Formats: sequence, structure tokens, C-alpha cells
Amino acid sequence: MSTAPDGTVLAAGCVLWRRAHWGERGLEICLVHRPKYDDWSHPKGKLKRGEEPLTGALREVLEETGFSCVPGVRLPTAHYTDHLGRPKRVEYWAAEAGEGRFTANAEVDRLLWLTPAAAHHRLTEPRDRQLLLAMLDAPHPA
Repeated sequence: MSTAPDGTVLAAGCVLWRRAHWGERGLEICLVHRPKYDDWSHPKGKLKRGEEPLTGALREVLEETGFSCVPGVRLPTAHYTDHLGRPKRVEYWAAEAGEGRFTANAEVDRLLWLTPAAAHHRLTEPRDRQLLLAMLDAPHPA
């Protein structure tokens, strides 16, 4: 696990999206369910020692969702206190899903592809809703 000099836990993730199969311009957002916390969130995780944030974000997406992805615009960084009371900084990118297939595991037991409105409603943490809104406001390929 990587930490900043001040003890902040460093992590990274993506707001993963794909073009919807049901419309010409619609998007679907990927959310993961973590049974340990019983929450719905964007794929993310702690960086390994010396790992660059974008590299860690792409690794975490692949590990948690089974999908490769192409990173896009950088999104706002989240700062909060984790469940152990430690400060945490999570850097995020919008990322378009590539090939892959989800397989449930101990860390992530469910994955959903939802419309942006449904994803906004399903997300557990308000900070994750703000990331979704930032991603929807960001430019992405047509």
C-alpha cells in the first residue's frame, strides 16, 4: 500500500462507462458492489508502493470489473477519511470500457451497467455522485 509522507492513503480509480446498447447516444455507467462495505461505488483501490495513480486506476478497474479500459479526462480528486479513520486521497479518471467479462470475487461480488440517472441513484456515497456528474460534464468521444 502506498501512503503520502503525511500518512494519507493513496488510491485511484475510474468512472467506467460504455456506449449503451439501447440508444444512439446513451451511456451506461459501471458500478461495483463491495460486500465488505455493502456499498455501490466506482471501481477504485489502493496504490501499490511506487505505482503511478493512472497505472493503479487501470489496474484496479481490470481487477474489480474484468474490463480493460481507455482512460479519458482526469476527474476531481476525492479526499476523505476511510473506515479506519485514516486520511485518504483517491485520484480518478473517466474511462471507456473495452473488452472484458466480470467474475465475482471476495472484493467485488456484483457489477451493474446502469443509465447515468440510475447510477446516480444507486451510488452509496455522495462524493461518488459528484464524480459521476463531473464525468458527464467532461468531453468524451462521440
